[in-house]
Amino acid sequence: MILNLDKNFQPFPNKKAIHFEAFTFNGGEPHIRIQSDLREVEEVLVTQRIRSFNDLGLLLVAIDALRCMDISKISLYLPYFPAARQDRVMQQGEALSVKIYTNILNALHLHRIHIFDPHSDVTPALLDNCRVITNHQFIKQVIAKIEGMVTLISPDGGALKKVYKLAAALGGAEVVECSKVRDTNTGALSGFQVYADDLEGKTCLIVDDICDGGGTFIGLAKQLKQKNAGTLYLAVSHGIFSKGFEELSEYFECIFTTDAFSTLEERAGVIQLLLNQDFQN
Repeated sequence: MILNLDKNFQPFPNKKAIHFEAFTFNGGEPHIRIQSDLREVEEVLVTQRIRSFNDLGLLLVAIDALRCMDISKISLYLPYFPAARQDRVMQQGEALSVKIYTNILNALHLHRIHIFDPHSDVTPALLDNCRVITNHQFIKQVIAKIEGMVTLISPDGGALKKVYKLAAALGGAEVVECSKVRDTNTGALSGFQVYADDLEGKTCLIVDDICDGGGTFIGLAKQLKQKNAGTLYLAVSHGIFSKGFEELSEYFECIFTTDAFSTLEERAGVIQLLLNQDFQN
């Protein structure tokens, strides 16, 4: 059976859903009451999208409620891993935030934790019983919608290894490497570089795991156009889009993402592919 804690996120619709009531006490504590009869159930898959500590809190009380109902095997489907970008301490006084989340989840002793396209190798290295789902099936679907040959664009050094693995999975797609400079004090971006002399009008697809404000992709789009890139597309597994789509849409013919982080309203120039069984390879 499956327990979808975010009722707008149901990646496995063929699994029998567990009914529950979730609410927050006046003191701010999340709570859950599982309403389904689980007396004959041995295994449960919990799904959740964590965008706040309250979402994490609901997940924790849900796991405990299942344990109180004698569920022997509990797994978690957590497509967007929170704080994955904070996988190193850059400035004195900061926390290693990703380790806080992995420590909490490891303490639950879950059978398996499934995560989708993590930001780096740090998260799966810290997480017990972790299964990584790559972005390969997602990008294959994106390329099918573009309908033509594309050149993959690696936005920075952090993405490079994953993009080359993706290119191999696609049968040897062309990859163009890029780089940028980030000020660790202010977060400001500069120094965008595209390591190609002339892109000769090629259709370019920037592939990355997260789009937050979009500054990286806007800066790269400008440089790609200076190198004679053709139509530009953007594919990100986890679309936060904290600054919206207006400026991004000036540079990209279409922006592709999944519902790993949130469910988006329909809008022109943005395609959200829903995570489901087809993405699990």
